Amino acid sequence: MTTTDEKALPFINRELSLLGFNRRVLELAQDRNVPLLERLKFLCISSSNLDEFFEVRVGTLTQQIRAGISRPDDAGLSPQTQLDLVLEQAHALVHDQYETLNREIIPALAKENIHFLRRTHWTEAQALWVKQYFRRELLPLLTPLGLDPSHPFPRILNKSLNFIVSLEGNDDFGREAWLAIVQAPRALPRIIQMDEDAAGGPAGFVFLSSVIHAHVHELFPGMTVTGCYQFRVTRNSDLSVDVDDDDDLLQTLQGGLFERNYGDALRLEVADNCPADMIEFLCERFALEERQVFQVHGPVNLHRLMALPGLIDRPELKDPPFTPRLEADFDPDRNIFETIEQQGSVLLHHPYQSFMPVVEFIRQAATDPRVVAIKMTLYRTGKDSAIVDALESAARAGKEVTAVVELRARFDEEANINITTRLQKAGAYVAYGIVGYKTHAKMALVVRRDGNRLKRFVHLGTGNYHPGTARLYTDFGLMTDDRFVGEDVNKLFMQLTGLGRGIHLKRLLQSPFTLHDGMLERIRRETAHARNGRPARIRAKMNALIEKRVIEALYEASQAGVTIELVVRGVCCLKPGIPGVSENIHVRSVMGRFLEHPRVFYFHNDGDEELFLSSADWMPRNFFARVETAFPVDTPEIRARVIDEAFDRYLADNTGAWELTAAGDYRRITPAKGEKPFNAQQSLISDLGKA
Repeated sequence: MTTTDEKALPFINRELSLLGFNRRVLELAQDRNVPLLERLKFLCISSSNLDEFFEVRVGTLTQQIRAGISRPDDAGLSPQTQLDLVLEQAHALVHDQYETLNREIIPALAKENIHFLRRTHWTEAQALWVKQYFRRELLPLLTPLGLDPSHPFPRILNKSLNFIVSLEGNDDFGREAWLAIVQAPRALPRIIQMDEDAAGGPAGFVFLSSVIHAHVHELFPGMTVTGCYQFRVTRNSDLSVDVDDDDDLLQTLQGGLFERNYGDALRLEVADNCPADMIEFLCERFALEERQVFQVHGPVNLHRLMALPGLIDRPELKDPPFTPRLEADFDPDRNIFETIEQQGSVLLHHPYQSFMPVVEFIRQAATDPRVVAIKMTLYRTGKDSAIVDALESAARAGKEVTAVVELRARFDEEANINITTRLQKAGAYVAYGIVGYKTHAKMALVVRRDGNRLKRFVHLGTGNYHPGTARLYTDFGLMTDDRFVGEDVNKLFMQLTGLGRGIHLKRLLQSPFTLHDGMLERIRRETAHARNGRPARIRAKMNALIEKRVIEALYEASQAGVTIELVVRGVCCLKPGIPGVSENIHVRSVMGRFLEHPRVFYFHNDGDEELFLSSADWMPRNFFARVETAFPVDTPEIRARVIDEAFDRYLADNTGAWELTAAGDYRRITPAKGEKPFNAQQSLISDLGKA
């Protein structure tokens, strides 16, 4: 047997794996078995994902190159090589996105009498409607910016829609025109529904860019417009924060959020008919190379097409309606704490089962006179959160309310600053966690008086306390009155809000202290079982698998004969199926109607099974730069449920699954001849949900 020390181990580059995930999202947009408007949504998601990929991942690579860093990653690729490959694959992906839009989705929509009306084909009535709309809704908001020595090139907001306009003529001041910039306010819709009479049907739409193109000359009276081309710039948006011990993190973040919109340019999207000299001019202004330019045939921001399904009442073109099931035990009229006491531990699998018991857990804690304290971590909660409302009410009612708000939740910083302000005004104690470590753990602790003693009730989850995403993301949550779990969670809150050292947790594993070592220890234990001839199996479900030492331990376990089954939705840097290295490792990615989000880790342990639910992926940041938890599921009935719902069904999926091959690419799994189609998510809707 070849050990991990005797040869270089194979790894997949993180950035290329992430692009591969986005390719799988695009494949769902191309899948004719998916309802048409859902296909459009997947196309929009692939566009949005690519935006964030440039804002964060490409931004990081660019910073490394500028800093002169040449150290290769685990796959042996330098930052410069990674960037070269990323841009090459990103161009191919963008090309396929627009091919999917123009050759598949738009024609399919037209067959359903849903039309994007191109300005070159407008009827007289349609052109008149557009003119009136432009003058009524757009002209008062648009501000043309002529370029001359007294009007320099404007600061262009990250991901905003803009137009570069070429002009001829002289204005009233005798200034000779050349170029101007028109910025479209973000408040404007990117697709506009035309009046039914003008459109000739109920579902006629025009792109905002088409409306502005058609009437941009009205912004420059007396001048001749010789060209108008849309463009969009993506900037580095990875907000770095440098906080000294005596600085206020909230104030520091407030100062940095505005500047995030104007970070270094990383990508230029521009209309495919834009002349070369215009592109060269824009590249000079944004300090971009030619390969960072993406010329597209269509709107420069596909994600804004996400508004279309909400404007069309065509249920047959969407996923069937689905209502998460609310268990009878969690009727709002029942006392939730008594329910937990009766059952001991309660598992919820969202979105198949309703998120309302979690909201009710906090809401009842806020009004229950026997509850004396509530402690909770908040990472993402969404706007108008019922949970935040309940915490605010509890604080105003005089209960002890502690909220650990992670201000640095990427792209939710502003919302979390607002939550912090609200809770502080209500009298809650708000902590920002630990400087240098994001608080990503999902924990809620309620202390309730029970006769002469105080009793702890706990909710732990794999997802955020966000009712909106709880309908879109799959996640597990556990509510329990287990004494040892309650003690552990209380210790974690003491650690997050106070000072101290050497805390010992009896039931939970925690990053950055025990989670990484705890996972390695259990992987190595399975390895030892296999070497001693005992059955050995590891199953893990997560969003990303990146951390090198965990991958090395999995390779070693595979070589010892451990059966390893991994369900990794997104990035996976491990290469399965390589003889002598990873032939016992199988990796699949499952995607569909809901975003797969839970982290579940199973170890056979010679029959004494261990199962953990966690907030943490197997990534360096989750192990070493965040506060995370992994909590055990000991109740046999609940453990069996999780094994079935997280693993058995997903490993049997043959309609929404991709297999990672030894070559590092993904192969879509389809039913074998005579095999019935099986979809894990649909089976859970049928068995757990209420359609």
